Amino acid sequence: MNGETLQLIMTMLGGLALFIFGMNFMSDGLQKSAGDKMRSILAMLTRNPLLGVVAGALVTAVLQSSSATTVMAIGFVSAGLMKLPQAISIILGANIGTTITAQLIAFKIGDYAWAFVAIGFVLYFFMKKKEIVSYIGQTLFAFGVLFVGINIMGDTMKPLAGSPVFVDLMVQVQDVPVLGVLLGTVMTVIVQSSSATIAVLQNLASTAGADGISSIIGLEGALPILFGDNIGTTITAVLASIGASVAAKRTAAAHVIFNLTGTLIFIWFIPYYADFIEMISPKGPEIEVISRQIANAHLCFNLLNTIIFLPLIGVLVKVVSKIVPEKPMDRLPSDPVYLDYNVLEQPFAAMHLAVKELVRLGKMVLEMVDTSQSALVESDNTKVQKVMSDENAVNDLQEKIVNYLATMLTRETLTEEQALSVSNLLHVASDIERVGDHCKNIAEFAEEKIGNSYEFSEEAYTEINECFKLAKSMVSESVTALESNDETAAHNIRDLEREMNTKEEMLRKRHMVRLNEGKCSPEFTVIYTDVIHNIEKIGDYCNNIADAVLSDE
Repeated sequence: MNGETLQLIMTMLGGLALFIFGMNFMSDGLQKSAGDKMRSILAMLTRNPLLGVVAGALVTAVLQSSSATTVMAIGFVSAGLMKLPQAISIILGANIGTTITAQLIAFKIGDYAWAFVAIGFVLYFFMKKKEIVSYIGQTLFAFGVLFVGINIMGDTMKPLAGSPVFVDLMVQVQDVPVLGVLLGTVMTVIVQSSSATIAVLQNLASTAGADGISSIIGLEGALPILFGDNIGTTITAVLASIGASVAAKRTAAAHVIFNLTGTLIFIWFIPYYADFIEMISPKGPEIEVISRQIANAHLCFNLLNTIIFLPLIGVLVKVVSKIVPEKPMDRLPSDPVYLDYNVLEQPFAAMHLAVKELVRLGKMVLEMVDTSQSALVESDNTKVQKVMSDENAVNDLQEKIVNYLATMLTRETLTEEQALSVSNLLHVASDIERVGDHCKNIAEFAEEKIGNSYEFSEEAYTEINECFKLAKSMVSESVTALESNDETAAHNIRDLEREMNTKEEMLRKRHMVRLNEGKCSPEFTVIYTDVIHNIEKIGDYCNNIADAVLSDE
């Protein structure tokens, strides 16, 4: 390999690196600019298939990556937040959404790349105090860098037209479509971005051949590579499904089948498909219009594929269910159900999953409050042991949630507002775990009560049950407030907290009266007051959760 060839390869790789960096940085800026609007799109993901296609396309347009959307869908299916048919519809939409990059490239915006870089740089680096303006600047800057990378790749490819080895390879690709499919698949598997490989294909096709007029590869030669690019992008979904649930593996299998079947259908009709694309695309010299033709071919391939598969989603579900059979999963209570590290680069989705796991943790401690009440009031040693076991599970799960949230904070994709929300969630995780600690304390008091054959008076039991009823209402409202970001539930918790504080003070006084009247034994006093105090502390932590929800709101 001579120095000139090495220089060519390094320049090509440098241009590709700038393109991928620009695309990822632009995705980051778009996500930050969109902010809470992404939550609204997220809400569409779990409705009907047609809305799933729309949502998949919109999310992909923002994330600038069908792979990211697919990985997110796999995470949601694995967590049980979404059924397989809905996930498949989102993948269909993601394949449509990813075509926007090729369309933008075909508009030859690269002529203004440095203008975008300059304007974006000023907004991004000098408007840091105005967050939304800075995020828009980041998006523009990255958009410019993306096209600078494309321009570099385009300039690098021009000398290839004179290389006999390269020209011979292109002839083979034109004559043997399967070779083009394999080439496109391998390229995308290596680069991990179909948008990047299609951008390379558009630049390659826009390079003139030996006659200086026609494309070095032509539309019919480019189509098999384009189909291969679509197959190659499924590798990310396959990798994300490794170690995930059966439903997640089925989602990844559906993605592969969708793109593979589309290729197997279209590859037999390449000449006719090329004629159709030429008919709907602008007319002119081949090297001037072929980039637009490839972009249109990419869009039509995915659009027609979606039209074919949308009515057949039920059939596709049955096929992937046969390919990936059901297997029982042994899951411990402390094993996370919703957390998925694959979606951390999409903070709005990662936070959604973290909240779901916290809600699950909250429901676990709500059950502990009920069990600890039964253990104390009924003197039930079996329930004492259950509380102890559940408390260990709560501690383990809380630690895993905290690790997930802490990892999220290390990501540069978080906005300032999202970072504050994650910080609030860390406090919520700690507060929920402490509710479990106080349930354990009450279970220990029950154990002591059973061991010493203590019994409270009927009046004392009535008071304890009243406090437990109030505490369970507060924990239940906390779960609701967290799950739905419910401001009303959060305010209800504050009202209940004031009621709980008043009740604790009143019950202490009542107990002292009973002591003075000889209705209660002094040895019960410590346990009684400690139980009431622990129930009141449960209320305090619920109030902290309400504050976190209201602060986030």
